Amino acid sequence: MSVTIEGYIFDLDGVVVDTAKYHFLAWKKLANSLGFDLAEAFNEGLKGVSRMAALDLVLSIGGIAADSGERQAYADSKNGYYLEYISAMSRDEILPGVVEILEDIKERGCGSAIASASKNAPLILESIGIRTLFDVVVDGNRADRAKPDPEVFLLAAGDLGADPGRCVVFEDAVAGLEGAARAGMYCVGVGNPRVLTGADLVIPDFAGFSLRRI
Repeated sequence: MSVTIEGYIFDLDGVVVDTAKYHFLAWKKLANSLGFDLAEAFNEGLKGVSRMAALDLVLSIGGIAADSGERQAYADSKNGYYLEYISAMSRDEILPGVVEILEDIKERGCGSAIASASKNAPLILESIGIRTLFDVVVDGNRADRAKPDPEVFLLAAGDLGADPGRCVVFEDAVAGLEGAARAGMYCVGVGNPRVLTGADLVIPDFAGFSLRRI
């Protein structure tokens, strides 16, 4: 960037840590409690899908009909299983290079934030032991509008006291990159460059990555 960077903003799932496997395990446990199983390949179809829409997919596989009250009870059970899994997470599950990047940001005197749709972001950060490396956490408990709406990114920039045009966002999802771009921020995609075409820069992960590349 040709301007001084005032804040670095990170998505959580798929950027800092991978919790997709725990969502799948929670759905699988629910399915097992209802008398059927889920193949691991089903996990791909759950990514980016809301909890209730994912529930409908799971119930359809089991051939189970449910009214609104039963659906809510099933969704609550799944979330309970998920919370059990993420509460047991450890620092070993932080994705490669993330801690080093966050420590570099601290040394530079810049602000860092989490901008995630997950309402469990604070619990996950405490479980993996890096909550103190972030100055700000904005999650689904504060942001009403889902990505690609820029709300969560603008809230993070505001909490950091940073100009959105001087912020860098790290995202692994197309919708997240679109939201960051709409917020006027520099976008770094983490993942496949063929998928993350809306990013200003794409990296496979943070292993060996330097902030000097931005």
